[in-house]
Amino acid sequence: MTTRDIVVVGASAGGVEPLRRLAADLPPDLPASVFVVLHVSPDQPSMLAQVLDRSGPLPAAAAENGKAIERGRIYVAIPDHHLIVENERVGLVRGATENRHRPSLDVLFRSAARAYGPRVIGVVLSGSLDDGTAGLIAIKIRGGLAVVQDPAEAFVDGMPRSALRYLEVDHVVPARELGGLLSRLVRERVDAEEAPPPTAGMVRETRIARLDPEELSSEEKPGVQSVVACPDCRGVLWEIQEGDLLRFRCRTGHAYSPETLLEAENGGIERALWEARRAIEERASLRRRLIRQATERRLDSLARHFQARATEAENAAESLRRLLLQRENA
Repeated sequence: MTTRDIVVVGASAGGVEPLRRLAADLPPDLPASVFVVLHVSPDQPSMLAQVLDRSGPLPAAAAENGKAIERGRIYVAIPDHHLIVENERVGLVRGATENRHRPSLDVLFRSAARAYGPRVIGVVLSGSLDDGTAGLIAIKIRGGLAVVQDPAEAFVDGMPRSALRYLEVDHVVPARELGGLLSRLVRERVDAEEAPPPTAGMVRETRIARLDPEELSSEEKPGVQSVVACPDCRGVLWEIQEGDLLRFRCRTGHAYSPETLLEAENGGIERALWEARRAIEERASLRRRLIRQATERRLDSLARHFQARATEAENAAESLRRLLLQRENA
C-alpha cells in the first residue's frame, strides 16, 4: 500500500490566483510532491515559481531536468518546455506542442499517470479550451483522482467545463477549498499493485513527448487516419479515441483535443480570408493603375476592360470584408 503522493496541477488564463491560493493553503508537512504547469509565453521568463514560493510554506522552484523528486516541494514548468515525471525524477523536454502549448497539461498528466498510476491526483484550474482533459482521462484510467476548479468561480471556465464534459470527475471545488481537499487526499492509501496497467497509447504518447527517436520513426500509426491536416505542420492527423474524448495527433507529435483543433482551424480560415482579401485588393490596385495608363493614352477599349476587372475585384474584396466582420461579431 502507498499514498497519493503525486499531485499534478494545470492552469491557463486566470490560473495564477487559484495557484497562489492553493500554495498558501497547503500544509508545510504535505507528504506529496506537487507539479505545476501554467500556459505561458515561450519567449518570456516566468516568475510563477517565485510567486508560489512566496505564497505558502512549501518551497517552490522552477523544475530542473534530471532532479530527483522530493516530497513537500512544488516543481514549476519553465517556458517552452514540457514538464514530465517518471523514474522518480523530473524531466524537461522540448517535444512537439500539445494543444498548441509547451508546456502542456496533458503531457505532464499523462507522464504522471503512466509512471505512478493511482498515486496521482490531477487538478485542472481556470483556462480556456480543453488542455488537461485528455491528461485527466489518463489519470482516471490508471486509478488516480481527478479534481476540477468549480467552473462557476473560474475566471475562464473552458478547461474545467471540458473536463466535466468528458469524464467522471471526483471533486469539483472552489479554489479556497483546494488546499484542504488535497491535504486530505494525499494521505489516502491506495494499492498500486491492483491498478490497471498503462495503456499502449499512454506509453507511446509519453515517449513521443520526450522525443524518443524509436517512437518518432515508428511505422505504427497512432490511430485512425482523419481527413484533417495538422494546423502546425500540415501533416496527416490521426484520430485517437480515449473514453468519450476523440483526440488528434500527427506523425511529428503535435496533438489536439477537439476544442483546440477547432480553434486552430478557425484561425487558419481567418488567415486565409485576410490573405485572399489582400491579394484581391492588390489586383484591384494594379488594374486601377492600368486604367489610368490606358486613359492617358486614349485606349478607351482597354480602359473599359480594366475597369470591369477592377470592379469585380473591388466587389470580391468587399464581400470578404463583410465575411470577416461577420466572423468577428459571431
